[in-house]
Amino acid sequence: MIRILTDSASDLTATDSARPGVYTVPLSVTFADGTGGLDGVELTADEFYAHLKVDKVPPRTSQPSPQSFMTIFEDAKENGDQVIAILISSNLSGTYQCARLAAESCDFEDVFFVDSRTASQGEAILVREALRLRDEEHLPAHAIVAELEQLKQRIRVLAVVDSLKHLHKGGRLPAAVALVGGALGVKPVLSVVDGQIKLADTARGRPGAFVAMFKNIEKMGGVDPRYGYALLYSDEKGVLAPLHHYMHENLHMTGGRVARLGLVIASHAGPGCAGLVFVTKE
Repeated sequence: MIRILTDSASDLTATDSARPGVYTVPLSVTFADGTGGLDGVELTADEFYAHLKVDKVPPRTSQPSPQSFMTIFEDAKENGDQVIAILISSNLSGTYQCARLAAESCDFEDVFFVDSRTASQGEAILVREALRLRDEEHLPAHAIVAELEQLKQRIRVLAVVDSLKHLHKGGRLPAAVALVGGALGVKPVLSVVDGQIKLADTARGRPGAFVAMFKNIEKMGGVDPRYGYALLYSDEKGVLAPLHHYMHENLHMTGGRVARLGLVIASHAGPGCAGLVFVTKE
């Protein structure tokens, strides 16, 4: 059997997580008062967002323990299974490196690692494609990984955020970029490029930021309808209205996923985030 291993930063749905052979290793979130816990295990989304709205200091996130990976690797080794590990960008977290070290520590060689170079629903696209290739195309593990390595080059993430405070304090954004994007009245548009969070554009006010986002969709090559798209929000679903309208009325695309950001990514994006994840056209 081919197991598909990922981390909680992929924000998999309950349906995806329940599919045979899917394993998710949780990262952890810690608030300024010292409380927190494992993402989705010891800390619920409702508890997290209640904190996020009132805390002045952004929460901290931590990579999984090596033991959490070793438990899965040792079980796979005992049962003669292969593992494809699809993990959050190595530029955003130490999770990828932790998993590799865990495999070495328990002498498990039948594992294929994929540095997703993205996170959240971008990472989830790769997990779902791995499952499709395994269950529908019946490809062997090495062939699945080869397909994923090609696909990940085309995954794009764009987001409008209220503030860059959380990203800057969490060490995911250089001070110079945070300064430009944090100017008075300016709303930043962020992108994930080659596994790193970058400032894609800026505009006056949130409406202007959405227009800038729409222009960047086309600059990046447009949306490949075969993979659909995902709309992301942190605390308020209503912020997605302009994105909904643009995707439906301008691009004539329907059926996109609507997903709330998981605890790990929302810790850095902060409240008021509205994002789009898509695969560019070939």
